[in-house]
Amino acid sequence: MAQDVYGTARGGMRTRIASPLATRARKRRHAGFFSLTGLTPGMRVVDVGCGSLGLRMLEPGLDITGVDLVPRPGYPGPFVQADATERLPFEDGAFDLAYSSSVIEHIAPERRPRFASEVRRVARGWYVQTPAYSFPLEPHALLPVAHWLPTGLRRPYWRLGVQGHWEDVCLLRRRELEALFGPVHAERLGPLAKSWIAVAPVGTGSPA
Repeated sequence: MAQDVYGTARGGMRTRIASPLATRARKRRHAGFFSLTGLTPGMRVVDVGCGSLGLRMLEPGLDITGVDLVPRPGYPGPFVQADATERLPFEDGAFDLAYSSSVIEHIAPERRPRFASEVRRVARGWYVQTPAYSFPLEPHALLPVAHWLPTGLRRPYWRLGVQGHWEDVCLLRRRELEALFGPVHAERLGPLAKSWIAVAPVGTGSPA
């Protein structure tokens, strides 16, 4: 099962170069997934913001329930349409692990505490990844320093990127993710932090 990381982006040289690189980076990141989380076969996972495949792209054999804001009729497994910034339709601790990859940066900053509270409520551990604000390349538009510009300048600049449509993506600093989810690991590209990963191993998470 495979998925083009930039499959919905506009074509061109940047997309053709970035897509295989991003796919390989995701696979490298995932190599430490089980050791970081303590997840074992048979445990239940909720993938919050799963998209069309999400974690199932890498682990089709896991017991995964997908959650997304929009319908995903092709999602290959149990799926619930819900807004995690409101209320997820699950009991406290219903899952062993909550997983969310490259989702929280798309949520308005004022709604992120509620999102974090719900992710932490429904699982006994979590794995939350997001691109690092400090990395100089904005990963959605593939534009240098786009996320460091004020909105008034970023919006016209965004049109030069691969994203196509405008989205006010707000990348997180390390301390911002730590305030929501606790300890954070850095995924590095050379000396630079490319993304942050907040992890609470299964059984160690506590409700927000």
